[in-house]
Amino acid sequence: MILNVRNRKIYIKPGSTDMRKQINGLSIQVQEIMKKDPFAESFFVFCNKQKRLLKILCWEKNGFWLFTKRLEKDRFPWPESKKEVKEIDSKEFTMLLEGIDFFGKHKELSFSKVS
Repeated sequence: MILNVRNRKIYIKPGSTDMRKQINGLSIQVQEIMKKDPFAESFFVFCNKQKRLLKILCWEKNGFWLFTKRLEKDRFPWPESKKEVKEIDSKEFTMLLEGIDFFGKHKELSFSKVS
């Protein structure tokens, strides 16, 4: 399934989330932990501890959508830092769903002279 991100903002909640939570529990996390408006036309993305299950919550006109993707093999790249809610763009969102780790940084190189 392809999610149409249109002009929506996409927020991920770093760290793990209890995936027993459904729409009500996740919308409370959006409001209280992520400090965002669950009724904004945005995607809010959550991941479980094993990094094999994603839930995506979004509001559309008159109700919530809750999308779930479970990997049978491999794991999603996911930030562990719970410092801030991270906003990602649609390109990064596609990379996340494809399993590409854009969270990792390139190693810093240090040279003493030009050769």
